[in-house]
Amino acid sequence: MTEAHPAGAAADAGRAGGEVVTASHVARWLGLAATPTFAVMALLTAVLGGGPADMLCAAGHGSMLGGMVPMYLLMSAFHAAAWLRLITER
Repeated sequence: MTEAHPAGAAADAGRAGGEVVTASHVARWLGLAATPTFAVMALLTAVLGGGPADMLCAAGHGSMLGGMVPMYLLMSAFHAAAWLRLITER
């Protein structure tokens, strides 16, 4: 049987901790990217038209929330929490 070396275990733990920190930073930046991405998609859909996808979303709905533009705006608003967290941390 071989014994585990404490130094090797510490190195493995440090590497795993670094990977967790990196993943956390990536997740944070992805969260920040969602709001402007959905806002741009809403703008482009409003300007260029939604095409067949917009017709599918709006079919049978008499409300103003039907269609792709309101959907993208709502998604942008729901993902704004990452920006609000960033603002309150500073």
